[in-house]
Amino acid sequence: MSQGTLYVGEYARCFLVKGLVEFYNLDVTVAAKDAAYEKNFPLAKYPAFLGPKGYKLTEAIAVVLYLLSLTDDKSLLGKNEKEYAQIIRWLSFANSEWLPTAVKAFGPIIGKVPYNKKQVTDATAYLEQLAAVLEARLSEFTYLVGERLSIADLYTASVSYRAFQYLFGSEWRAAHPAITRWFSTVTAHPTLAKTFADFQFIEKPVEYVAPKKEKKEAAPKKEKKEAAPKAAAEEPAAAPAEEKKPKHPLELLGKSTKFNLDEWKRTYSNEETRETALPWFWEHYDPTEWSLWRVDYKYNDELTLTFMSNNLLGGFFNRLSGSTKYLFGSGVVYGENNNNGIVAVFLVRGDKHEPAFDVAPDWESYTFSQLDATKPEDKEFVEDVFAWDKPLLINGEKREIADGKVFK
Repeated sequence: MSQGTLYVGEYARCFLVKGLVEFYNLDVTVAAKDAAYEKNFPLAKYPAFLGPKGYKLTEAIAVVLYLLSLTDDKSLLGKNEKEYAQIIRWLSFANSEWLPTAVKAFGPIIGKVPYNKKQVTDATAYLEQLAAVLEARLSEFTYLVGERLSIADLYTASVSYRAFQYLFGSEWRAAHPAITRWFSTVTAHPTLAKTFADFQFIEKPVEYVAPKKEKKEAAPKKEKKEAAPKAAAEEPAAAPAEEKKPKHPLELLGKSTKFNLDEWKRTYSNEETRETALPWFWEHYDPTEWSLWRVDYKYNDELTLTFMSNNLLGGFFNRLSGSTKYLFGSGVVYGENNNNGIVAVFLVRGDKHEPAFDVAPDWESYTFSQLDATKPEDKEFVEDVFAWDKPLLINGEKREIADGKVFK
């Protein structure tokens, strides 16, 4: 008796399910679309599975795991419950974060959806943040779950196809050697080898090319009629002056009257921090025009190597460039490899942090707490993060500073 019908399309989420049917020689019919599909799957999503006695299944992860359950091979599901939970974690990461973000980044560029520059910019930035998580994991382990290939590797690599096809050029691959090595290894597995047989890495990512506008035929010129003479020359009506819109929300606050941000940045860059820069800072700091914020990364438990954490911090700072005129910040990575965290202190124009930070698409990955310079413990924390010369007190524990970045 047939085990059912698998409905697939030319989508990355379908690559692995087709490969599983072929590799394990399952008694499953692979189809694209028919009357049964239209009747049973009104949302028209792929992959979909229709089994005996009307058994229906949709959603890629569910279909992948069900097909694997039809085999005697359990090696791809981990050695124990903990590993199986990690496999589900990475399957979910690939399906709900990695693939959709990549599609948002390249979809408008290739014309899949209308072009939206902000969408592409934001998605590309978030995709890089996701890539940092993957790179960190694969820099320490051969595969996503330990040192054995799992279904999580096969699925995640298969849905990475379009990202490598459109976005991940030679420069990106050089910056992410662990992901590139893993992708090449996993896609050579028999379940994916046929699909990826002719795949070639790109040299440069695709670029958006605006469609050419069709030239309109010039309308025939109309003969000008001589205007009747007027009794008196009329003064042309003055056009109403357009209000100048601020380029940045904080521009509405105007220039700071007491604290010169540029002078502070020069002082911090050229003078000794403890001896000269910090005394200058406290002398000129004006809490009526500026505020101080502690910024903590929310996902320290996912950080691995300290240099990767520092790269993550640097990426966040780069994406804040739109607020350069309204911010100064110092951020550090504290701790050691596989046990570290990210924290920063920012000087912000005004008394709210959102207008300055929402220029960065990943700003919500951080927690913001306002500091009060009149409190000795807050003032000391500001000085320690600005100076980098002594351990930080984090959750009651002294942690050494491993690396850091300055935003100025």
